[in-house]
Amino acid sequence: MDPKPLPRILCVDDEPRILDGLTLHLRREYQVYTANSGQLALQTLTDIGGAAVVVSDMRMPGMDGAALLKQVKQRWPETTRILLTGETGREAAVQAINEGQIFRFLTKPCAPDQLRSAVDAAVIQHRLMIAEKTLLQETLVGCIKALIDVLAITNPVAFGRTKRVTRLVNELSQALGNKSFWQLEAASMLSQLGYISLPVELVEKLYYGEKLTPEEKILSEGAPEVAQKLLGHIPRLEPVLQILAAVQHQASTTEGMAKMGAGILKLVLDYDALLAQGHKADLAMQSLRAKPEYDAQWLEHFAAIVGAGSSAVAIQEMRLRQVRPGMAFIDDLRTHMGTLLVPKGFEVTDVFLERLRNYGSGMLDDKVRMIVNASTPNPAA
Repeated sequence: MDPKPLPRILCVDDEPRILDGLTLHLRREYQVYTANSGQLALQTLTDIGGAAVVVSDMRMPGMDGAALLKQVKQRWPETTRILLTGETGREAAVQAINEGQIFRFLTKPCAPDQLRSAVDAAVIQHRLMIAEKTLLQETLVGCIKALIDVLAITNPVAFGRTKRVTRLVNELSQALGNKSFWQLEAASMLSQLGYISLPVELVEKLYYGEKLTPEEKILSEGAPEVAQKLLGHIPRLEPVLQILAAVQHQASTTEGMAKMGAGILKLVLDYDALLAQGHKADLAMQSLRAKPEYDAQWLEHFAAIVGAGSSAVAIQEMRLRQVRPGMAFIDDLRTHMGTLLVPKGFEVTDVFLERLRNYGSGMLDDKVRMIVNASTPNPAA
């Protein structure tokens, strides 16, 4: 079993003597990296994938310590930040604390024991932040998944597309270099939540792109506000709300990852809407390419995603009792009375299979057409 890697510490100072001293005092317990400027520090963090702690001098040519730690906070928010400076002036301290939101403010000369104690505490703080982030992601996203699975059964038109959209959003986000973007995943799953306030008939018209009456249009335009109100009381969900608001053009000033997330989600939702209206995948992509708001590189990545593995996908006819998770319905599934159970494109989940047990044996023997991936187990005969 490989030993657990030591926490990474980045020391930044324009004086080589200071960097040598910091490395000497910390190298036994940590992986120590050094940089003699703010720009080199940012590049080093990018190359090594972030660090547990950044210890930076305040006064450096070009980018000072406060400006550096401010960028570190924005790009690597879990990294704990320590400022080491020969200045004890109030103005320098206020600038560093306000801009970099530092964890410790140490003055030169700093005793080795004091330095190690501050770095030890900073590493503990980093571990706590990582643990909290992981707990938040797993708990929140897990709860949302469970909620959407239930809503997909009670309101299949509104929520039946959620799993499909979320999968495509995650794949496109990763193709664009975002290895972990839980806020976008959550926004994808909650993107249809506002429709819970609408009549089922209206949701069905929206899903299939049918023409709405003036009254129906007013109701549908209010759905995003309903979602914002429902989600606004949940702590730590602000980044998710920013993405959802930007998708609905309610936050034109959105920047950074929220802006990227909104662009990815809107692209996938527009594509899925075209499929629901009967367009084939290639025609849907042509329609998206004609819209100037979509980045050409994003579209090429997305075209590869929706086209990838097409040879490994087959259409099979089977009895309803034989469907398995991962398969998707080619046609709407309705009861013998005409009630819509799930719309075309609905991806089968374990929750849906549990619901199948409530259907009569006659309906379970009805034949349905399913999209089957190569990785999906063959249904039992």
